[in-house]
Amino acid sequence: MSYRLLVRLGAIALAPWRGKWQSDNGPAAGVAGRRIRFPAPMHGFANPARFLRLARWMMPLLLVSGLLLSMGAVLYGAIVVPPDRLMGDTVRILFIHVPAAWLGMAGWSTIAIASLVELVWRHPLAAIAGRAAAVPGATFTAICLATGSIWARPTWGTWWVWDGRLTSFLVLLFLYFGYIALSGAAQRDMAGGGGGSRITAIFGLVGAINIPIINRSVVWWNSLHQPPSITAGKSAIDGTFLWPLLIAALGFSLVFGGVVLARMRTLLADIQAEARLRRKAMA
Repeated sequence: MSYRLLVRLGAIALAPWRGKWQSDNGPAAGVAGRRIRFPAPMHGFANPARFLRLARWMMPLLLVSGLLLSMGAVLYGAIVVPPDRLMGDTVRILFIHVPAAWLGMAGWSTIAIASLVELVWRHPLAAIAGRAAAVPGATFTAICLATGSIWARPTWGTWWVWDGRLTSFLVLLFLYFGYIALSGAAQRDMAGGGGGSRITAIFGLVGAINIPIINRSVVWWNSLHQPPSITAGKSAIDGTFLWPLLIAALGFSLVFGGVVLARMRTLLADIQAEARLRRKAMA
């Protein structure tokens, strides 16, 4: 599928919202003087300076609250929650493993959304958001694989099995590595006047195919991994484990959001520093 066809399909799918779009003629909204249109909710954040003002107070709020919630939930799960009748004390790794799995998938979902916004609307912060989410997403994916392997040894009697869930999650980790390498190359290409960012965005969209495969793998293929414990409107997990698990997932999600904002601020600062150096070199 070509890049132009991908953009056209995105524009057709989002046509019902076209009447709500607004234009931004500010210096941060366009590239080389082009007029770019954003949906109204995105309009206010197209200016990097406005985004930085918002991120300056949101980042510590997310990090502090997320650390308190996640650490409290993990400690509660390690000390207070009783052993499981089948898995014993090994069940306590649940409070790290499940949030890490959730954020591994959520990280790539963030990349896919940022890639779509970059391709369709040319939002100036979309590529930065994708790059910022890649490293923490890869980190949580690696934590999920490591904790799952540790949990599998006493439960299944082996460190690893090539079933659908584990294999698709390993593929997700390699996709993260590929995206991180591509985004770094694209940044150097853009500094030289190239358009490598679009290739990275297309890779981010194509890689999103793996997310529903991960989610449905335990349903589509018979494997050692247990079926989904939490589905729409119901849960197979006892409340003793469920509530601290949900709090841990919320806490880790807030930490993820804070780290993404911190990385976006760092990436923006690097871009601004490179631009200043380029202007001095040309002066």
